[in-house]
Amino acid sequence: MKHAGMARLAALKLIYLTLIIAMALNVLAFLFFAGKHKTIGLVITDTLAALWILFVLFTLYFFRDPTAKTPSGPGLVVSPGHGKVDCIDRLDEGPFVGGPCHRISIFLSVINIHVQNAPIAGKIKCVTHTPGQFVSALRADSAEHNENVLIGFDSSELIGEKIGLRLIAGVLARRIVPFVKEGDDLARGDRISLIQFGSRCDLYIPARYQLQVKLGDKVVGGETVMASR
Repeated sequence: MKHAGMARLAALKLIYLTLIIAMALNVLAFLFFAGKHKTIGLVITDTLAALWILFVLFTLYFFRDPTAKTPSGPGLVVSPGHGKVDCIDRLDEGPFVGGPCHRISIFLSVINIHVQNAPIAGKIKCVTHTPGQFVSALRADSAEHNENVLIGFDSSELIGEKIGLRLIAGVLARRIVPFVKEGDDLARGDRISLIQFGSRCDLYIPARYQLQVKLGDKVVGGETVMASR
């Protein structure tokens, strides 16, 4: 699948950056507490080293990115993210869909996988960034206020079919990293983006689709069937 290893690369960048900061703090602590306060300096440097190791372990866990076992078959829409379905409603005019649609909102907690997957096979028609606030992604209405990126998909299986996906930042999730750009061709389940830390995905599906999930369901990105024709 496309964009394998992108999440691990983001993790390594964070690890290297924090290593530089930790080393600089260790040098400052060693110089400041040299001499008779050497013991205090050693305690501080050991503590910083332990905290950095814990950060590395958490970062590697957070940025894990297993390859999805994506189901095959025409007219299937799979989950774009890993998390819990906490809102399902119907809109008269869905973003990018351009008509009545289902909105399925998925909350991604800080312990969920944060790589997103293409819900359908097709072409990327838009990647639109909208600045905003950073209120809690626990709120299902956070899409109305928060910084977000809307990705529009034009199906290659059902001609003229459009699916919208909004990636929403939260209190901790302040960086949305799309892997795709307008014009890209994708297979269902391909990796498309990364949201760093807790966040939310809103999936917009035409109203003629039959939903296959319900409130409270835990979904797996690129694998769980959300709706079908």
